[in-house]
Amino acid sequence: MTGIEWTNQTWNPVTGCDRISAGCDHCYALAMAKRLKAMGVDKYQRDGDLRTSGPGFGVTMHPAALGIPLRWRTPRLVFVNSMADLFHARVDEDFVRDVFDVIRATPQHTYQVLTKRPLRARRMADKHLEFPPNLWLGVSVEDQDAADSRIPHLQAIPAAVRFLSCEPLLGPVDLDAHLFPDECAGGCGCRRPDDPDRHECGCGAGCADRRVAPALDWVIVGGESGPDARAMNPDWVRDLRDQCSDSGVPFFFKQWGGRHPKQLGRELDGRIWGQMPQSCPAISK
Repeated sequence: MTGIEWTNQTWNPVTGCDRISAGCDHCYALAMAKRLKAMGVDKYQRDGDLRTSGPGFGVTMHPAALGIPLRWRTPRLVFVNSMADLFHARVDEDFVRDVFDVIRATPQHTYQVLTKRPLRARRMADKHLEFPPNLWLGVSVEDQDAADSRIPHLQAIPAAVRFLSCEPLLGPVDLDAHLFPDECAGGCGCRRPDDPDRHECGCGAGCADRRVAPALDWVIVGGESGPDARAMNPDWVRDLRDQCSDSGVPFFFKQWGGRHPKQLGRELDGRIWGQMPQSCPAISK
């Protein structure tokens, strides 16, 4: 089990990572790995580069962990590598394929893979890495730059569900061009002909009657937690909620963050937002 609100199980066949962007600055997994190393936990005895990683957080593959999901009898929603990035450059391609083989062999479970390295995932997909239908792929998005650099790679990958984790949210994010990346076939330049408030269609091709499906399936938003947490503006959260609501994309608000995130709760404007993709099994906590 896990305390992460949007899943109900973690599975870590890989541990360790390196910081690559502003969203990594106060990485919870890095701090946890240091504690687990001090406690003598076997999986966290390899140190990473102190410039980008830390004690107990060196990238390590754990073949013995591959069989764990095979022993789960009841269906579970599984976050893969809460303590690592599966598409880190130091994770062997063969091992990534081994992880995918386990996912494919356990269709009763639904797996969530989250990465800050979607370019490598895309390159592996181009080299015929087949994504099982019970695997959801997401990218971390902390600000507009991260959105613009990572989401296009995500959208080029044939995952059954493609999602965003905007946590920690460090700035406003406009997803419109990513939710609707394709321009109207009529040539007017609009992306959302069914939403005249945001895109006025003037091509005369009748596209205003055509519904456009969003290119993302789920958006999670949360603030940074811990003693050095950076503040999250509530308006950034509201704007993402409204973008999702207008587009028909499930929206999940995880936390406000801060030193004691549990005390602040999960309410946004008097409501708990816990929407999930339609194909999702129920989360029971």
